[in-house]
Amino acid sequence: MPNILDTIEAPQQLKELTQDQLVQLAAEIRQRMIDTLYTTGGHLGASLGTVELAVALHTVLDSPRDKIVWDVGHQAYPHKMLTGRCQQLHTIRQHGGLSGFLLREESPHDQFGAGHASTSISAALGMAVARDMEGADHHVVAVIGDGALTGGMALEAINNLGHLGTKLIVLLNDNGMSIYPNVGTVPRYLTRLRTNKKYHKTKGEIASILARMPAGDALVEIGKRLKDGVKEAVLPSMIWEELGLTYLGPVDGHNLTDLQETLTLAKQIDGPVFIHAITEKGKGHAPAEADFMKGHAVSKQGGAEGPTDIEPADSGPKYQDVFARTLIRLAEDDPRIVGITAAMPNGTSMDKFAERFPERSYDVGIAEQHAVTFAAGLAASGKRPVAAIYSTFLQRAYDQVVHDVCMQNLPVTLAMDRAGLAGDDGRTHHGGLDIAYLRGVPNITLMAPKDEDELQHLLATALSLDAPAAIRFPRGAGYGVPLAETLHTIPVGSWETIQQGEDLLILATGYSVNQAARAAKRLAERGVFATVVNCRYIKPMDEELLLRLAEQHDAILTVEEHVLMGGFGSAVLEFLVDHRAMPAKIARLGMPDRWVEHGEQPLLRKLLGLDAAGIERAALELVGAAAPAVSVAR
Repeated sequence: MPNILDTIEAPQQLKELTQDQLVQLAAEIRQRMIDTLYTTGGHLGASLGTVELAVALHTVLDSPRDKIVWDVGHQAYPHKMLTGRCQQLHTIRQHGGLSGFLLREESPHDQFGAGHASTSISAALGMAVARDMEGADHHVVAVIGDGALTGGMALEAINNLGHLGTKLIVLLNDNGMSIYPNVGTVPRYLTRLRTNKKYHKTKGEIASILARMPAGDALVEIGKRLKDGVKEAVLPSMIWEELGLTYLGPVDGHNLTDLQETLTLAKQIDGPVFIHAITEKGKGHAPAEADFMKGHAVSKQGGAEGPTDIEPADSGPKYQDVFARTLIRLAEDDPRIVGITAAMPNGTSMDKFAERFPERSYDVGIAEQHAVTFAAGLAASGKRPVAAIYSTFLQRAYDQVVHDVCMQNLPVTLAMDRAGLAGDDGRTHHGGLDIAYLRGVPNITLMAPKDEDELQHLLATALSLDAPAAIRFPRGAGYGVPLAETLHTIPVGSWETIQQGEDLLILATGYSVNQAARAAKRLAERGVFATVVNCRYIKPMDEELLLRLAEQHDAILTVEEHVLMGGFGSAVLEFLVDHRAMPAKIARLGMPDRWVEHGEQPLLRKLLGLDAAGIERAALELVGAAAPAVSVAR
């Protein structure tokens, strides 16, 4: 048969296809993703499991008039392919190409941006209520899955949905997974529904009997009551129905006909409906089916060449792995240390800690708010909890950090992975706000290591404090520096002078410190000599050293992989103004006041002027040794 996928430019075309053609289309979508993503990189496993869901949704519904709201957008690649973006799939997650998540700006079929999990039901409910207020009659569907139902926000939304009774379809893509196996009582409940053989056998027998009987409204009502009776008799409880939603399922999420029939029935129900679709993560691709973690996302193995003048990628161990190994070493000597992750055990390398200390390791699911207050409770009882949460995800638990941890001055350590530019995952995953949202909170100590070795010692320091601490460190490989065998603490608030120079003072923090040191070498070749300081403590700062160095230099440049507003450079400016120690010239380098899109980290650093060449250029401009250069970061 001829290729169908390449003829699809809009989802309305699916309604013109036969059932056999739709099945063929699903197979073509699956194969195109496999062929493409091993070249470009991207989230493969989750989207392989939603192919039939996407096809069914776009045959039964009329997008964009009907609103389809996807959760965790990395399960929506088939949706993108069916809504006019198939020919751009080879650009996904590359700078200037398709986003790996959902963007309202990218397509009218992307009804709501999705990068963080558990948001779809809340957003869809808002759209459904707005529809009712306007007297419209279109359908709204929230597609939730890949672990998102473990998030408290999703349960809050279901609670409100059941109370309002609004017409809305919640479609659960139940693959039993997020990136790692789901944890908690909700996944266990769903597993019981999936695997209850007695329920499925009895339901099938009743369906068979009803199919052989003459039609009629009375028999339809009898059939409904019989099925409800089976649910009540076989299952301990039907939580969704108790919450006010009509439950349909479980349905085979890879059986296109069953999905279409179930969605068609759901459209006819005047109220909230919960469709429970059973899918397999990595469906149709043996490697992804066999190894769900490796199959979740695949790395780029080819594709278009990027610019040749960007800094080469670092080749040291991953920061997250150094973090986990150090935590294990510390926990071997301190039984109070407890490790916590919010559904990201492998992403944070907390799975390594769990292998060594299973009795002291907790994966709480996609529930960052709970993770932080859970840690606070542990700390209040004498433990030393470490919550490893991506910087961008910790934003979801800000109130808990403020009220439950810092206001009570509890010794919780927040390990903020992916601080700064997160790379291909783009704007929903860049960790560019944590300095701003944390440095104004009393009691917290905020740190940023210059390399993977200093990460070890700052983690040891954090766990020695009887107060809250947060460590921000970047995604990916370290610089490859030697790792000390003996751990030591670093005096709180102390900075480190990397090199001395009389022309310029460069104050850098975190990943930017070594970029600043490289820039200083390049500056020296031009006859400009810079003092470079490793500002590893963002709060408290080394005020004594800062005052002394400010007196010695007429020009100061601050560098950070963080937004400029409220960041490290702002903290330096505030201090210098308060102490009447402002130099003649001062400039700040950091992330701009706009959303930074996706792209490889070295490329993004180059574009934002945060690599060694960009720092050199800014320094020359500041001291007047070069013509002003345009910098998108300022």
